Amino acid sequence: MAEKEVYDEVVEDRVINEEYKIWKKNTPFLYDLVMTHALEWPSLTAQWLPDIIRIGGDYALHRLVLGTHTSDEQNHLVIARVQIPNENAEFDNLHFDSEKGEFGGFGSVSGKIEIELKINHEGEVNRARYMPQNSCIIATKTPTSDVLVFDYTKHPAKPDPSGECSPDLRLKGHQKEGYGLSWNPNLSGNLLSASDDHSTITRPFLYFRPSVCGISGGGPKEGKLLDAKSIFTGHTAVVEDVSWHLLHESLFGSVADDQKLMIWDTRSNNTSKASHAVDAHSAEVNCLSFNPYSEFILATGSADKTVALWDLRNLKLKLHSFESHKDEIFQVQWSPHNETILASSGTDRRLNVWDLSKIGEEQSAEDAEDGPPELLFIHGGHTAKISDFSWNPVEPWVICSVSEDNIMQVWQMEERAGVPEERAGVPEERAGVPEERARVPEERSGGVGRGPGGAGRRSGPGSWRSGLEERAGVLEERAGVLEERAGVPEERAGVLEESGPASWRSGPEERAGVPEERAGGAGRGPGGAEPTDLVPPNINPVNIRGLDYNDAEPGSGSQSV
Repeated sequence: MAEKEVYDEVVEDRVINEEYKIWKKNTPFLYDLVMTHALEWPSLTAQWLPDIIRIGGDYALHRLVLGTHTSDEQNHLVIARVQIPNENAEFDNLHFDSEKGEFGGFGSVSGKIEIELKINHEGEVNRARYMPQNSCIIATKTPTSDVLVFDYTKHPAKPDPSGECSPDLRLKGHQKEGYGLSWNPNLSGNLLSASDDHSTITRPFLYFRPSVCGISGGGPKEGKLLDAKSIFTGHTAVVEDVSWHLLHESLFGSVADDQKLMIWDTRSNNTSKASHAVDAHSAEVNCLSFNPYSEFILATGSADKTVALWDLRNLKLKLHSFESHKDEIFQVQWSPHNETILASSGTDRRLNVWDLSKIGEEQSAEDAEDGPPELLFIHGGHTAKISDFSWNPVEPWVICSVSEDNIMQVWQMEERAGVPEERAGVPEERAGVPEERARVPEERSGGVGRGPGGAGRRSGPGSWRSGLEERAGVLEERAGVLEERAGVPEERAGVLEESGPASWRSGPEERAGVPEERAGGAGRGPGGAEPTDLVPPNINPVNIRGLDYNDAEPGSGSQSV
């Protein structure tokens, strides 16, 4: 039995190595930017800080919050500095550093990653998140029960050689470690924390309200102590993740190993029963994320290998299930630049980017083999489980991902990946890719773009058009389609009033045959694709308004209130 396990492990390692070689070979055709950096120790967490520094005309300095997971050595909370080339920098399309695994040199400037600050930490950093109202304030989850809060501006760049951890605030209340951590984006200093606690019936997660906007160092070495304001005990298993609603200051969600998604309201005095609870997946639910543009839409990721799409107005029905991952999903995050773009990652070493606007589009049999139409891009550059990832809040489509094998990658998918063939305007053989190299052979499909067709084929926001119907979020021509398909009156066919930016433009940049004034790239953030209904018409619109569900087919979930 042991010999078979060793053999299987050797075979798996060989497959992973071959897939990585294929990905690396095809990187110039799939990405506008790739930077690979080997960290001294693996990081279980990653988050871009919102502030950047523009230096000269070629690149800008961005910063990342990372952590360490060492082998019985001193752990640190880490701030890293990343040089990302500016969009207007001169780009060498053929530059690829095979030794560093980097693609995206701009003229004489190439990406650079450096460690700027290290702060001593108690054990590994399970998760680190900055406070939206003051990015200098960072909360961390530890292997102990405490949540630590640091103002990193009050700590020296080099850590204390003694290894002593001196947080500015220590939050008490948990009995065991955990991973879920979320700052309230609407109320400064409000923090959610989740863990696997001592109770055999419930696993509470905590709600803190520290006045941390003005916390100062110089206190006792163990840090100022603060107890939890509230303890919520609705789940019956380990609480994996928590998240504040991005638009409502009193609402938050939680997911757990009991397979449930729960929605809570802090205005309620009942901390043992959620406002809404739904059986969300057929296995443990590991993560959740609220859409930044719509107050009703959220996504959950699970050990059942799927990402689920939900509408808060009717949690009895699962809007859609995204299927392509081969193993557990541990992270799911919406793009901060595009209301229909979602990313997920997990144990299968893949980071998938999804586009809700393409759900239900017709596919050829060949395309269907690559995945569903809503699967926009597959990042296959990691050779171990992806621990965390983060969308860059300033640079559209730039993502940082970290994996258990010490690797951190900063990458941006190739711009043509967001342009369907009929809109690209430049044949593949004229876009700098020889015809015989424009497609990735079938045996190269292991994590390279979209498989056999690579990333540049039928990807990206489709043929969205500009102009939202006044305060309804529904295009006039599509409202009739919604009405016809679902029997829902036109005024009920929309998503949400003012549910997203209304002035995005479509079309790739000059190389895609689009005039300069329309440049920005299809689906590439504020200059990208135009919004339409957040939930496409193939998802039964009776699910969307939350008014009439008689004609809808129930999903796998059940709801209790």
